[in-house]
Amino acid sequence: MKKELIVSHEDELTKIALLEDGRLFELHEQEDKTDFVVGDLFIGKVKKLAPNLNAAFVNIGYGKDAFLHYHDLGPEFLTYKKFLADTLSKKQSSSSLKNFPIQKEINKNGTVDRVIAKDDVVLLQITKEPISTKGPRISTQISLTGRFLVLIPFDNKVSISKKIGTAEERERLRNLIESIKPEGFGAIIRTVAEGKKVAELHNDMNQLVQKWETTFKNIQKNIIPSKVLSEDDKASAILRDNFNADFVSIICDDEQMVSDMKSYLEVIAPERKNIVQYYDHHIPLLEYYNVEKQLKQSFGKHVNIAGSRGAYLVVEHTEALHVIDVNSGPNLSSASTNKEHALNVNKMAATEIARQLRLRDMGGIIVVDFIDMPNAEHRKNLYEHLKEEMKRDKARHKILPPSRFGLIQITRQRNRPEKQIETKEENPNATGEILAPIVVVERMEEAIRNFIQKEKGKLFLHVHPFVEAYLTKGLMSIQTKWYLKYKKWVTIIPRDSYKYLEYKLYNSKKEELMSYSN
Repeated sequence: MKKELIVSHEDELTKIALLEDGRLFELHEQEDKTDFVVGDLFIGKVKKLAPNLNAAFVNIGYGKDAFLHYHDLGPEFLTYKKFLADTLSKKQSSSSLKNFPIQKEINKNGTVDRVIAKDDVVLLQITKEPISTKGPRISTQISLTGRFLVLIPFDNKVSISKKIGTAEERERLRNLIESIKPEGFGAIIRTVAEGKKVAELHNDMNQLVQKWETTFKNIQKNIIPSKVLSEDDKASAILRDNFNADFVSIICDDEQMVSDMKSYLEVIAPERKNIVQYYDHHIPLLEYYNVEKQLKQSFGKHVNIAGSRGAYLVVEHTEALHVIDVNSGPNLSSASTNKEHALNVNKMAATEIARQLRLRDMGGIIVVDFIDMPNAEHRKNLYEHLKEEMKRDKARHKILPPSRFGLIQITRQRNRPEKQIETKEENPNATGEILAPIVVVERMEEAIRNFIQKEKGKLFLHVHPFVEAYLTKGLMSIQTKWYLKYKKWVTIIPRDSYKYLEYKLYNSKKEELMSYSN
């Protein structure tokens, strides 16, 4: 499977699309000024306790207080509490945990008011970004994630991913990490560490220790609340968690980000750093790689199933869960009339459902109503196929076997707000009147006339695809007439994300000269 990472930066927003064999599987968005990303470390102050929830609300500088449940304190909470207090008071002068006194573990069935009080200061990590009206979800069990390892303060154990198969390799990795990890830290060896050389693992460990040192120095500044460690930017985080030999290209339209990603690859895979390429073209990057088009096709209530000849999904969201119905379309009136075809359609639907869950980042309970299949062997086949398709999903999930009614239930963890892409456009005739097409074209021409003499380079007009077709139709198209009239060619670029009458004019430096949106 060929993977491509498309990274577009525009208007203080970074969009990251993960393509697998040309199909869009993940889309992440990150604002330049976002303050709360999963993995960030903060110092916060306990605002109030909620004994009925066995939780506390913590001020970390967000509009809504962060939610800290007792079970997210972790057994070593009292040790973290002492380390933080000693660091803030300057008693702890080094980030080293060697010989740091480990406190008694808290009772896993205890209550929050026994270990935390109002106005206590805590070191915490973001585990779930703010969603809707809720503040961030946090934990005081700190972990620092690298390419091959996860470093855990105050935990001397070395754990190994169960996906690393051979006992010999597991033993090699355990002995190696035991020999290089600093005293006072534990580690988790990730699946991608399998077969890696000592130098690579040692380098990863050193970077994680450096993160801890950065955290310590920021804690010493004694600013409460404050962020003390930022998670990797989204592009680097995706490279860290997903990068492998399947990646064939990483395309980005921001020179600084290209430099940052090359530097990151220089560390984790120096022989592959040249797959990062800078994109410099007037056709927007997401448009060029059909990401905008795929977004329009993949979101909304109805989603077509590729290759199924008319079958589609109906995706509904209720207050408590998501419901996905598999509709066979015109090709299958009854599953009993064509059992093999029903199985094939269901398997194609399962593949699309696995993609939809990743693309929309759907979480909670998902109930899927597949086409009825009386054959028990077919139901088992479908269940195994769905589990196989879901293996690529990094989010924690569980899939239950088909119920007596043929329903399959999925639970999936979500750490960020579910992605919503509007696939319906406003009706330009909602008021009963719209501008005549000739008037819209005249406005475009007026804008071109105003800037065509001022700008030395070319002009680029971005419009809806329907409008682009109208402006370029025929040998003597409107575009050609503009050229003959003004002696300068105006390049017209169709934009799938635009509304019908929306347009923008750019110069050769990609600077926006004017825009119009009905």
